[in-house]
Amino acid sequence: EDARNGKIFVLVDDENRENEGDLIFPAQLITPNIINFMAKYGRGLICLALTEERSKELDLKPMDRRNTSKFDTAFTVSIEAKEGVTTGISAADRSRTIQTAIDNTKDKDDLTTPGHIFPLVARNGGVLSRAGHTEAAIDIARLAGLNPSAVICEIMNDDGSMARMNDLKQFCTQHALKIGSIEDLIRWRVHKDPIVKRIFSDKMSTDFAGEFDFYSYINQVDKTEHFALVKGNIKEEEDILVRVQKINYVNDLFKGQLQNKKGNINTIERAMIEINKNKKGVLVIIKDNKSEFTQKLTDVKNTPEFREYGVGAQILRDLRVRKMLLLTNSKQEIIGLEGFDLKIIGKISL
Repeated sequence: EDARNGKIFVLVDDENRENEGDLIFPAQLITPNIINFMAKYGRGLICLALTEERSKELDLKPMDRRNTSKFDTAFTVSIEAKEGVTTGISAADRSRTIQTAIDNTKDKDDLTTPGHIFPLVARNGGVLSRAGHTEAAIDIARLAGLNPSAVICEIMNDDGSMARMNDLKQFCTQHALKIGSIEDLIRWRVHKDPIVKRIFSDKMSTDFAGEFDFYSYINQVDKTEHFALVKGNIKEEEDILVRVQKINYVNDLFKGQLQNKKGNINTIERAMIEINKNKKGVLVIIKDNKSEFTQKLTDVKNTPEFREYGVGAQILRDLRVRKMLLLTNSKQEIIGLEGFDLKIIGKISL
């Protein structure tokens, strides 16, 4: 409602955790006053969240081809409106650049790079694909019936430190702003606007891990197919052994390993063996099509990034998993699982 009415609001990862909050505002309604408020009171980097489709229309290239940022945030090259701006940094100039970037009658020739606005590309599927502020901001704009784009800015304290939950509550009281969580948005979308659908099931036998129930799912946004292997009768009240991973074409299909890569081979097979020993569990295999096959061969990550469990989480929820013993070697916290009615009870090294 605030988005539809042109009001700034604050969005946090999880209102019960000490994570950062961002100021969010629909890009369609942006004004110099909003930019000035973000710069003066938010103090963080003012960014423009765009859909993948729009970023392609504007021919926005990644800031760096090999994204090594902790959160896998999809920054593109910075931009500036070609006309109607001076130095580009003023509130009016930045507002103008944002208006130009989201105007469907404009194209890449109406922008220059570098500039003073920093675009972020959201994953298709929104928070059900990646539990990030970028995706959440665009989801809210879309649900408000506005252009699927948003202006976002991290909130910092007066001393330059990141504002945490207690700080954010005081900030919102001071400026009469509402606060929401990505977790709540995920929960709403899971029930009202899911993107994953089960399309096939069968039995599968292996000579190294016994029999599994095999399920195939389709991501209705990008049409990617994903798979789940289930052993035993899954009950919501039980702690279930779970492994979620992206498929590694070299290791998992060809049982090989690139010479320039280190690590263990074929974690899918190892996970199946562990689940068989436990006599019950779920293995979810995610096929990721966000990058080209050749890029995968040179920059493989077996385990989905900790904000990117959305598709796997929907599959687990469909399989009646609620409490998980996670097979993983990662120590990173997984953001937004509560929105899928999932909880990690513990972690077991694979």
